[in-house]
Amino acid sequence: MPTLTRWYIKSSLVWFVAGLTLGIVSYLLPEDVPSSAFRQPFFHMLVVGWLTQLIFGVVYWMFPKASLDQPRGSTALAAITFALLNLGLLARVIGEPAATLGSTAVGGTLMLASAVLQWCAGVGFLVNTWPRVTPAPHSTERR
Repeated sequence: MPTLTRWYIKSSLVWFVAGLTLGIVSYLLPEDVPSSAFRQPFFHMLVVGWLTQLIFGVVYWMFPKASLDQPRGSTALAAITFALLNLGLLARVIGEPAATLGSTAVGGTLMLASAVLQWCAGVGFLVNTWPRVTPAPHSTERR
């Protein structure tokens, strides 16, 4: 298993446990703290942090080889994608409650940064994975 796949999978497990923990903690907060401040980060931690990251890691590991010299595509691009996805998720987890609880300038900036970082991660994943799912030029596969 490639090192980067281990990073993806281990990080996805950390986000999974962190998301479940946030879900529990959000119900234990005082009544004057709106639970809605933590609802979206909770879902993002599970969907982006756990599921999406787990999928990215398994795809990087198990999809067909792109070429003999770079079987998994660009290792650098895959590592950058990993970093962008996690930084974007972290910005969302901090920015959403900040925006909801009153620090709209900080929260809004972090939410924008989160969207851009996660979009860039998605594009990086697409660019690195696309060549691995198209038929080879000499393939006899029907189109």
